[in-house]
Amino acid sequence: MLNSRPVKVVRLLAAAAGAVGVVLVLGAAQRPVALAPTSGGLWEVSGAPGAKGPARLCLADPAFLAQFEHRGRQCTRVVVSDSAPTTVIRYTCVAGGFGQSKMTLITPRSIRIETQGISDDLPFNYVVQARRVGDCPALAGRPH
Repeated sequence: MLNSRPVKVVRLLAAAAGAVGVVLVLGAAQRPVALAPTSGGLWEVSGAPGAKGPARLCLADPAFLAQFEHRGRQCTRVVVSDSAPTTVIRYTCVAGGFGQSKMTLITPRSIRIETQGISDDLPFNYVVQARRVGDCPALAGRPH
């Protein structure tokens, strides 16, 4: 009986490690094929409700535009469908709120985003236009 205990512990540790691996894989954001021609940089988003002008965002990956309503929040994203030129991304945020965005690639520098979901306990549904306007400005003393 004493010999079977280490085997059980090893099996338990292996199962736990496997579960952690699954969580890490599922938590990793997928890069949509439809957005492959795009690149990170400075993106300008216009058409957001209540905005006085376009918002400028420095993004490593334009797929983050899917969660425009929840920008700056920690969210997990899942690609629901992906067939060029359109991808659908569903996301859920840690602090609450969720959404789904249909992103249509117009050109490698222009994306139409139809987004809907719940933000601050209220529904939202709108369309914005995003365009890449250049590289991100270098910040003194900080990598970009």
